[in-house]
Parts: sequence; structure tokens; C-alpha cells
Amino acid sequence: MGSVAIPLPAAAHPTAQEQAAANAAAASFAALTAKLDYLPSPEVEQVRQAYRFADEAHLGQLRNSGEPYITHPIAVAAQCAEWKLDAQALMAALLHDAIEDCGVSKHELIERFGAPVAELVDGLTKLDRLQFDTREENQAESFRKMLLAMARDVRVILIKLADRCHNMRTLSDVPREKWARISSETLEIYAPIAHRLGLNQTYRELQDLSFAHLLPWRHAVLSRAVGRARNRRRDLIQRVQRDLEQAFAQAGLDVRLAGREKTLFSVYRKMQNKHLSFSQVTDMFGFRVVVPKVADCYTALGVLHQLYKPSPGKFKDYIAIPKVNGYQSLHTTLIGPAGVSVEFQLRTESMHLVAESGVAAHWLYKAATPEGVSPDRLGTQWLQSLLDIQNETRDAAEFWDHVKVDLFPDAVYVFTPKSQIMALPRGATVVDFAYAVHSDIGDRAVAARINGEQVPLRSELHNGDVVQVVTAPDSTPNPAWLGFVRTGRARSKIRHHIKTLAQTESAALGEKLLAQALRAEGIDHLPAEAESGAVWDKLLRFTGSRSREELLTDIGMGRRIAGIVAKRLVALVAELGQRPDALLISRERFSGSNDTTGQGVVTIDGSEGASVSLAHCCRPVPGDAIVGYLGRGEGLVVHADDCVVAQRLQHKDAERFIGVEWSDEPVRTFETGLIVTVTNGKGVLARVASALAHAEADIAHIDMGQDSAQEATDLRFLVAVRDLAHLDTAMRLLKRTPSVLRVQRSRPQR
Repeated sequence: MGSVAIPLPAAAHPTAQEQAAANAAAASFAALTAKLDYLPSPEVEQVRQAYRFADEAHLGQLRNSGEPYITHPIAVAAQCAEWKLDAQALMAALLHDAIEDCGVSKHELIERFGAPVAELVDGLTKLDRLQFDTREENQAESFRKMLLAMARDVRVILIKLADRCHNMRTLSDVPREKWARISSETLEIYAPIAHRLGLNQTYRELQDLSFAHLLPWRHAVLSRAVGRARNRRRDLIQRVQRDLEQAFAQAGLDVRLAGREKTLFSVYRKMQNKHLSFSQVTDMFGFRVVVPKVADCYTALGVLHQLYKPSPGKFKDYIAIPKVNGYQSLHTTLIGPAGVSVEFQLRTESMHLVAESGVAAHWLYKAATPEGVSPDRLGTQWLQSLLDIQNETRDAAEFWDHVKVDLFPDAVYVFTPKSQIMALPRGATVVDFAYAVHSDIGDRAVAARINGEQVPLRSELHNGDVVQVVTAPDSTPNPAWLGFVRTGRARSKIRHHIKTLAQTESAALGEKLLAQALRAEGIDHLPAEAESGAVWDKLLRFTGSRSREELLTDIGMGRRIAGIVAKRLVALVAELGQRPDALLISRERFSGSNDTTGQGVVTIDGSEGASVSLAHCCRPVPGDAIVGYLGRGEGLVVHADDCVVAQRLQHKDAERFIGVEWSDEPVRTFETGLIVTVTNGKGVLARVASALAHAEADIAHIDMGQDSAQEATDLRFLVAVRDLAHLDTAMRLLKRTPSVLRVQRSRPQR
């Protein structure tokens, strides 16, 4: 049983002179060689060759401290060697700045060191050679590339974290105006990734180093306070140590005890989040109990609970249900001598390895045992999900937005009906759960049960919930789900489906509009692509579109005018000898005399989907006279003919208007706005709602405004009706209702 030594806080780093001396010593390969005893001699020689290449490439380059630049790659490789990474990873660590800073090509690295090493280095290389509009876009694109490389090979992020660690250790040599940006980036991006992958030691160090450079004065004050508290509690900790040694000896347990101290940043964050003073932070010191077997963890827990009284609600079993990053331990807080709270963590040696090194423990295990460990338990499922998100998301900023959600997982654990445990971010909903199980289940989800009770799909999940998702084969994702889903995977899947659906519907609308415009020019139908390939090729060159589908989608989305494309198409088919039909032209123009663009008339029945929308300014219903506006990139927007917004658009953008008409049999109800002016009094809203219910008009939304104290108030309703006749019936019933002064449709003001 080992002795207890409360460690110095992670913030107590070597002085600048000591660090400089250590860095200078690290400039020689000999300092790294001592840590490579786990590699066979041929692989050590390969690492040596990478060192020589990097040393030559960086010759003459200096760091901000004035030391040779090669000290940085060696320090990064040394950290990777601590994690027992393989020779390829160590070579990539030594070469990680070669492409970016030394002009070495990826092809040259492939020839010298092989494709795997070159891929690792490329995954680490920033995108300095590409031009971006903003620094944020540059950072998002660079981060996307790093994350995707990391999803294919987790060694990329391990090298990147080692690189960031050494840069943070030497940040004092960098101009002070850069401290805040680099420290904030480390806290927001790299520390959460280290935590997500279970690299707790690295996570704590990155946090404390960022804190020291971001808020140096607060860091110094807190450091002195922790030092004084440590001195005051030394006797108390020694007493607890003696009690523990005696209790475990009597129980016959072989344990290794280690002291644990909260990092300065975690103390500061707890004070900030819970509005505590330093003296109110009680769990600053604790003990780690490491035992040989899993069963011994629970036996040791029993010994501790007999020795000191446990604090209610402060026990967590991360062995039965590990954290999403693979972390396993028992946590308990006990009331020790003098009423001081002391936290204990109980784990096996293998759990301790995972707790400190996370995903890197995969290589540490491989060094010790041939079979290694299950990658699922080490959080690599999250890495694989990044590739799924990338398949639906090509925009770097959107990708980063998805991933950022998953970096702060504060997980809840729920069960499938077959008792499989699933970890999701806190605040996750049934839809997040459905997509986590399988994308097909998410796409087709229609209802859900939590613990056997029917619940809405937006219901938030809690620890221990048993979740069952009901699916329907013809169901599709609802765009409204984007308002409440929490996981990046669910968000990207829903957006991908909406984009695909909108493009398909827009292409169909575009084909219809182009065919109608072509008829107005005297051509009866669109030329088939198979028969008139040359015509379509010339048309695509004229429009700049990549394919026929893209051109039709652009027309349907309003990015191109069907009449202009039709005129060009008529000219192209005329070159092949096909002449416009004069009779067809006169018939189309006579029947569409009110159609300003000659694109024919589009029929609206409510089934059009994302390519056609009803304007929110006037909210037309069947029976209203309507016009269609092809907004730029918005698809076809339908306005009431007397809508002032439509009239303003028609005045300045007339060529974008096309004829639209209602179908004789609409397939759904349509929402429109009503303003009901009432006299204030008890039960007024109930009477108005009852009148609408009697008229069979569904209420979609009510806005009562802020005028409740006045004698007369406007109630604004959004109601769903079948057509204008149905709306007139509802308005008549409302006018007969007691306390109703006036009823009118909501329309934009001139």
C-alpha cells in the first residue's frame, strides 16, 4: 500500500529558466531515445530518420524563446512516447510542421516515410495555402479537416493535443497580445476534445495553462490561497491516510492510495458557477484508491462507508455505467475528521490507465497485452460519427456547429427496449435517441413511449429512461425538429433530408415551369436529354449549370427565369431544324393573356412541399385571387393578389411573377390570420375560441398582446380553414359572439 502525497497543483510549472534548459536539452535525439524502449530497434531507427529529416528541414528556424525550432517537434514526440504511440505516430509528431513551415510536399513524405505517416502529417497541416473570406472560416475549415482525419485515425488528434500542450507550456515566450486568443481557443476547442477522449491529465493541464495566461492575476491569487489551504490541512490529510491504511489492512485489501487535488481552473470555475467564496469550496482535496480487481472496488467502498459517514446524494457508479469517453470509477464523498468533506475515487489499475490517458490507453494496453481494449469503450464511436456528419454537411462552419454540440456532452444514460445503454448529451430528446440508434429510425419516427407512457417526440430524456420509438414507413423528418434536437448527428441528418427533398421538389417545379414557358414559345414539350444531348450541353454552357437537374432546380428555386431559358432553348432547337408552332403560340398567349411572363399557370393544391410556400404577410387561402413570385433562391412564393408586399415586388421585379391558381380540390387546410377586437371581460377568450371550434376552424396560434388593462383588446389568431367560404363562416360566427366588436383578416399595411 503506497503512501499519500498530495501533488502540487498542475499550475505549479517550472520557471522560464528551467523550462528553457529542459527545452535545450531536448534538442538532441538522445533525450527522446530514452523513452522509446517499448519499440523494436528497427522502428527506433525509423523514428531517428524522421528526426534527421525534420532537423534538416527546420535548420535555421528559431522559436520565440530563441531556441532551435526542432525542440518543439521533439517535445511533441516525447509526449506521444509517454502514451506509447507507435513509430508512425512518433514520426508524424517529429514531421508535423514540415509541410506547413518548411515547404516539404506530401508526395516527398510519402516517398521517404510511407503513405500512413504522410496522411497523419497532412491531417495536422493547417490550410494556409487556401484563401478564405474570414479568419473564422479559415479556422472552421482547418478544424473540420483535422477532425475528419482524426475520425479516420485517432492518432491525428493525439499528436495535435501533444502539440497544443507544448505550445501552451511555452506560451510565455509568445507576445502577450496573443495569449488571450490562443488560451480561449484551447479552452473552447482542445480541452473539451481531450476530455471527450478521456485524456484527463492533458485536459487538466490545458485548462490550468489557459487559465494562467487568460486571467494571470486571478490565477496567482488562487494559487496562493490553495497553497495556504494545503498547509493548513496537511495534518488532517495525514490523519485520514493513517485511518485508511489501518482500515484496508484490517480488511486484507491490497490497495494503492494517491492524493488528488482539484486543479486551479476547476476551483475557479466552481466558484464562478455556484457563486461560492474560496472558503466554501469543500472538496478541494481527495484520495484515489486503486485496487487489483473490479470486485475489490465495491469491497473497498464498503470499508470506506464503515470508516466515515457518506454524504447523501454524492455517490456515482461509473463502473456499471461508464462515461461516454470510457471513464470508469466509483465516486463517493465522505464526511471526514472535523466535518471536512473528502472525495474518494475507487478504480482498478486498468481503469486508472483509461482515466488518465483515455483513447491513448489503447496503445498503452497494446504494449502490455496483445488483445488491446474495446475501442467502443474509449469513445471512438464519437469519432466515427464525425464521418456521418461530414457526409451530409459540406459547409465548414455548419460542420463545426454540429461538432461543437457534441464536445460538451454532460451525458444522460437511457435504455433501449432491449436494455442496451445509450449515452446522449444532457437535454437530448427522443428524436436524438432515434437518430443515435439508426438514421432510418430517426427519419421514420412518428411517436414514442418513455417508460411505457406515450410522449411527444420533443420530450427531453432523463437518466434511466427506457425509450421506445414508433416508426411509420412513409414518414419523413419534420423541419420543426431542428428547433429542439441537441446532437450534431440528428441535426445534420434532418438538414440533409430537407435539402435533398427541397432540391427534388424544386427540380420538378422547374421542369413544369420550363415546359410551360417553352409552350408559350411554340415548342410542345421539353427535348429529351437522350435524343438532344448536344442541345442540353449548349444550354448548360449558356447557363453555367453543371447538369440538367441543377438547371431545373435553379428555375424551381427562382434563381433563373424560365422564360429566358426557354428562349435560348428555342434558338438551340431551331439550329436543328425544329420550328416553333405558330398555332400553339397563339393558343398559349390567348389562354394566358394575363400572364406577364408567358410561363403558363401553376396549380396549387397544398401538396407542393418545400418548393412552394404561402406568403406569411397575407396568408392566402383557396378562393382568394393569387399571384406567384419566384423569389431568388426561395422557390415559388404565393401571395394574395391584393397584398401590398406583392404589389411592391411586382412594381420593381415584374419578370419574376407567374400565373398561379387554386386546385378545385385542395388536399389540406390553410392557415390565415384574423384580428378579433373584443371588450375586456371574464370568459371572452373562451367564448371566441368556442365560436371558432363551432365553425370547425383549428386555432394554430394566439397572440393576446400587452393591452390587457385597456377597455378593448385585439386578439390575433392564426386559424386553419379549408377555403374562403369556410373562413367567411368562421368570421360570421365570431361577429355574433358577445363582447366581439370587430373581426377582420390580418393583412400587411400600406
